[in-house]
Amino acid sequence: MALDQSFVGRSYPPTAPYEVGREKIREFAEAIGDTHPAYTDPEAAGELGHPDVIAPPTFVFAITFKAAGQVVADPKLGLDYSRVVHGDQKFAYTRPVRAGDRLTVTSTIESVKSLAGNEVLDIRGEVRDEAGEHVVTAWTKLVARKADDTAGKQGE
Repeated sequence: MALDQSFVGRSYPPTAPYEVGREKIREFAEAIGDTHPAYTDPEAAGELGHPDVIAPPTFVFAITFKAAGQVVADPKLGLDYSRVVHGDQKFAYTRPVRAGDRLTVTSTIESVKSLAGNEVLDIRGEVRDEAGEHVVTAWTKLVARKADDTAGKQGE
């Protein structure tokens, strides 16, 4: 079933605030193998002009992907998540994510396309801090693979 094209431009309510902690940043940097001192040392971050440690650029994915779950879970959209693969991700920062930030994400469907029987969904996540200031925009591309036509042809 094709995704509902009328959803293009639809925005979902902002998420509850996510409080960014130093330990979460440290764990994430360690998990991806990035040893930049600004991710773990407040003094090193301060020398770069930041009020506290900052997060690696891809840290925000966990927050924005969870927010995109509102889109994915919308039954009226018609997305079969069992066939979804992550197609692409990109970010545009106004400033780095910092320890102590309380971030919300508003997800908007930017496009819905059919390509070679696959459904492609582009979701934009606008991340704002507690003051309502823009921090980063994240774009997530999800691809719902076309249904396997051979499933019903076994035994023929």
